[in-house]
Parts: sequence; structure tokens; C-alpha cells
Amino acid sequence: MSETVLQAGVDIAGLSFDPVTVSEPLMWLVLVAFLGSVAVAQYDERLARPVGTVGWVVFAAYWLVLAPHFILIQKSVVEGLGSVVAVPLSLYTAYLLWNGRESLLVLTRAIGIMGVIYVPFLTIGPLRQAIIEVVTDQVAFLMTVIGYDPMVVDGLSHNGIEITSKQYPYENTFWFDGNERPITYTIILACTGIGSISIFAGGILAVKAPWRRKLRVLAVAVGIIYVLNLLRNLGIALAFGLQKAQFFPETVMALFGLSDAQLVSYYIVDRMLAQFGSVIVLVGLTWVLMRELPELTVIVEDLLFLVTGTEYDLGTAFEKDQTEPGSPTPGDD
Repeated sequence: MSETVLQAGVDIAGLSFDPVTVSEPLMWLVLVAFLGSVAVAQYDERLARPVGTVGWVVFAAYWLVLAPHFILIQKSVVEGLGSVVAVPLSLYTAYLLWNGRESLLVLTRAIGIMGVIYVPFLTIGPLRQAIIEVVTDQVAFLMTVIGYDPMVVDGLSHNGIEITSKQYPYENTFWFDGNERPITYTIILACTGIGSISIFAGGILAVKAPWRRKLRVLAVAVGIIYVLNLLRNLGIALAFGLQKAQFFPETVMALFGLSDAQLVSYYIVDRMLAQFGSVIVLVGLTWVLMRELPELTVIVEDLLFLVTGTEYDLGTAFEKDQTEPGSPTPGDD
């Protein structure tokens, strides 16, 4: 067995600070401000606007700090571009909310709820370990179903070789014996799908609609995202571990600044195919869910306005779908 191990996503770009560590206090400030605006809105929505505005300004700072992490360390086109775009969009949201666009309080409430769901997994070790180990076990099971059986090792070391961060001292790493060196693929919190699940849960729970219908839509969204995420991890792990996507290696290495050709499969399947594909799937899922929960349109309309500057009326179209013959109406709940 080789003395070195190839582990994707752990190369550091020489930053003088850790963006993730610096962003943590901002994350808590954002959560406090957004949840504070939700609490204040119960009494007076006019007072909730300035509280929410402060939250959006801090949210812009949060993404500004995280941008180097996604661009230089993760080398993710989707997440890097998203974090950069999120800075002006957050500031623009703060401006609109301050100047009276009260519909943005629903989006503010959605992100606050999202934080309530996601932050515990981020900050509570046993909870994070539980979801990571469950996803790892289920991906391992899927591998055995299709005829593959790589070792699953802990995230500290294997045979004395350190392979990933010490914040994951449990079995969450797939070990492939490659031709040049062992290759490992580690399931971390970002690989569990809890981020996407919390985003949809925040939006669904934030809108005003009958609880029965919201919980039904939430169950569908969580189920779809969870299953697709398992398949995504399965594809990335096998493509990288077995080196099945070594396409245009010189071009990919130049594009992402890689020094090891064995990383090409990982960057093609994860950073390009999986991440762009996830965006397309989540947009499609949003469209499907709006047909079942038209109240979600208020959030989507505000997001479209922030991006395009044009007002859209999606609610009329989806409410029409809900009242066609044979379709349930909001009153049925």
C-alpha cells in the first residue's frame, strides 16, 4: 500500500485566515436577526423591517467572507459564483425591505427557519456524526447492491496515514486501492443533503398555508432530495475512486489549477456535473412543489425580482391549476 493517499477537496490555497471560522459569528448574528424579525412581526410588521434589514446586511458580509472558501479552497464554480452573487443580492434585499417591500419578510422568515434546521447539524457533534454515518452506511449499501465493496474507514487515519480532517473521527470515508495510490472519498456534512433539505423546509414552513398541505409537500421534498443525494454520492464516489471520468485531463487540471491528474474524475463529476445538475433538479423540484403549494410563489416571485428587476405574478397561474376540475382547492384542507 502506498504511503500517500489522494483525498479530494483538502488542498488549502494559502489563505491568511480560515473563512469558515471567521464566518461562524456572522452566521449566528444572521440567525438572531432573522428570527428576531419573525418574533417582532407577530406584533408589528413595520418594526420587523429594520430588524430584518440588519440581518440581510450581515448576511451579505457572511457570503463575502465565505467566497474565498468556495472559490480558492473548494474550487467550486457553482458555490463560488453563488457566494459572490449573494453579496449584492443580500444588500439589495436589505434596501428593498427597508423601503417597504414587506413581502420579503416571508423570505426572511424562510431563511431563519432554514438556519434553525441546519445550524444544529453544523454545531452539535453527535447530531452531525449521526447524519453523516447514516448517509455513509446507505451509500455503502448501494455500492454493494451494484457489485462494489470498498473499505469504509474512519476520518482520522488508516494504517497510520492521516487522510482527512480531525473533526470527523468516525467511519465516513470510502477507501479505494488505486493504481498509483489509495483514493478516498469522505462523506462530510455538505454531502448529506441537509443543506438543500433545510432550504426547502424553510420555504415551505415559512409561507401561510394549511399545515396538512405544508407537511405533505415537505415530506415529498425531503424524500426526493434525500434519495437523489444518495445517488449523487454513489456516482461521485465510484467515478472518483475507480477513476471512471478521466476526460480531458489537461484541460480540467488547467481550469481548476490541479497538480494531480487523478483528481480529474472528482472535479468533473462533483464540481461540474453534480453541482450544476443539482441546481437544475432543485429548480425543477421548486416548480413541482409550487403546483402543490401555490403559497410558495411569494418567495419565488421575490427571488425573481431580486435577480431580474421584473415583477412576476406566478400565483395566478398556480392558483388556476389548483381550481381546475378534479383538483383540490385550498378550502379542502
